[in-house]
Amino acid sequence: MFAREGARVVVADVDEASARAAADEVRARGGTALAVHTDVTDLAQVQALADRAFAELGAVDVLCNNAGVALWGSLEDATHRDWQWVLGVNLWGVIHGIEAFVPRMIASGRRGHIVNTASMAGLVATRGLGIYNTSKYAVVGLSETLVKDLAPHGIGVSVLCPLGVATRIRASERNRPAHLRNERTREPEPIALDGTTLAPEAVAELVLSAILENRLYVITHPESLEPIRKRFQRIERAILEQQPRHR
Repeated sequence: MFAREGARVVVADVDEASARAAADEVRARGGTALAVHTDVTDLAQVQALADRAFAELGAVDVLCNNAGVALWGSLEDATHRDWQWVLGVNLWGVIHGIEAFVPRMIASGRRGHIVNTASMAGLVATRGLGIYNTSKYAVVGLSETLVKDLAPHGIGVSVLCPLGVATRIRASERNRPAHLRNERTREPEPIALDGTTLAPEAVAELVLSAILENRLYVITHPESLEPIRKRFQRIERAILEQQPRHR
């Protein structure tokens, strides 16, 4: 989608073959693309990614912190390795992207934009997704703060909060490092998501629109509105119920 708009694209992924395939697809359509093997849990690798992107392309105008993994199961059954793996990718991956890229984006003096991928699980908690919820709530709060901090520098921020998208996130275990794997006899059953499942292309269009219009929230599914509304109604009730009643 970015290549279609004339952008030069850097694809970073822990799965090097997939990164190369995505870059090849961009090139096949006449675009410029670079594939870089990167584990976002490792700050040094993300800094090396930034070094290469700025060295070979001269500037970075849009940064997408998109790497994510999913994990199911009740919090009382969560292991320390579960926490390390999910927060390492979903939260620290975003933090590392900001650390490695944002100071250089500011120093360039160019306008820019950052897209952080959260989830509806970062706005409404779901039973059985506790670790994932924790990581995504953090990304939403980080993004809501970052947009204020970067406004004076002309750099916008969007936080992507989708429900179901037809990606391979449900097969996240394929890339779980060996030292963070659990030795369980039975893995928890994946949580069924409400609402429709969107094609990645549809979500990409929404993200591109948010960048061009400098919008903070990218809420991909209209059916998200009701659970979000109910959450804030509960918060409103809690505040009102605590107020002294006039007799």
